[in-house]
Amino acid sequence: MREPRIDYAAVFQALPGMVALLTPDLVYADANEDFQRLAGRTREQLVGRYIFDVFPENPNDPAAAGRRETQASMLRVVATGERDTMALLRYDIEDPERPGRWEEHYWSPVNAPVLDAEGRVVLIVHRVEEITELMRARGGPGGDTDRARVLEAELYTRARELQEVNDRLRKAHAREREVALALQAAMLPSPGPTGRHGAAVRYRPAVGALNVCGDWYDLVDLPGESLAVAVGDVVGHGLAAACAMGQLRSALSAACRVTDGPAEALEALGLYARSVEGAESTTVVTTFIDWDDHTITYSCAGHPPPVLVHPDGTVTFLDQATDPPLSARPEHLPRPQAQTPFTEGATLVMYTDGLIERRTEDIDTGLARLTDSLTRHRHADPEVLADALLADLLPPTGNADDTALVVIRL
Repeated sequence: MREPRIDYAAVFQALPGMVALLTPDLVYADANEDFQRLAGRTREQLVGRYIFDVFPENPNDPAAAGRRETQASMLRVVATGERDTMALLRYDIEDPERPGRWEEHYWSPVNAPVLDAEGRVVLIVHRVEEITELMRARGGPGGDTDRARVLEAELYTRARELQEVNDRLRKAHAREREVALALQAAMLPSPGPTGRHGAAVRYRPAVGALNVCGDWYDLVDLPGESLAVAVGDVVGHGLAAACAMGQLRSALSAACRVTDGPAEALEALGLYARSVEGAESTTVVTTFIDWDDHTITYSCAGHPPPVLVHPDGTVTFLDQATDPPLSARPEHLPRPQAQTPFTEGATLVMYTDGLIERRTEDIDTGLARLTDSLTRHRHADPEVLADALLADLLPPTGNADDTALVVIRL
């Protein structure tokens, strides 16, 4: 039996419901009859035109703005080659016969890719369920109850699809978090022997699946019984941040061993960071501790300042050598450095912004909280002090950003 010859162009036009085809640039390639009828636009008014030129947002009602969500969904399809089901949204349509008059509409869209032989997205199938009738039916008497039930069933199906997509995303984020944290742990070992100078390090990942694995610390033995200590923070999260962090940490560790001071080490790191994807705007602070001279030489690239806690409880922020983050300047310039003395029994504390910053607070509030905690616990050994700082400064519900912390008894 011969297979029937199917006119797919005719099938497309006869499809029930609103269906349009768009290019990856979001230009209409075609639209079926239901789409033209319900959208109030002819095929000639659609084909070859950018979607948001044909259907701009209603400028008179912010509640009707759905362009950002629609555009993001379509671009996700282009980027991933996967179907994207959108939630219910309101997007008003301007009456083509009466410019300036907008009609209220509610839509439930689905965007799906059409792939070529190489797997590239060549078209977007934009299927839309017009549910304005349902919204009106549920809003008062006189609506079509049967039609409302049909549309409710359709919305239920869409909701299940969205739930499945969200479940897949959560599982993917959980896997990425697990791998990134394992990589982070491998690159942030416990400090080696520091003689009679006690040291403690801590890393606390953020509570959520994101905002993890950009922070690091490092302790490097230098010639002459000195010690370099660095703390840094890569912008970003997940595996990308962990990989960038690992490269920068290793590069800074090497630079500290061959340069004459922390400023030169950060200069070398800044030049290297230009070739590392994801290293832009990384913040880092480096200190060189000279045990014989009882001095700390430091340089800071956009990072929160280290804190020196004196035995009498006085707290000093090492903020006299601050400079922009890595790769923030288009040209290479020498970085500043400063030096401060310390007395035996003082404590040096270095940290990332997750320890002190809160979205609802000024940064000075977090620094004051840090100062208070350090003053109260200054006599505790480094391990106890590190735990006390985390308990005092991190929210009881968990930190929104990852946190690295180094405590050294001088």
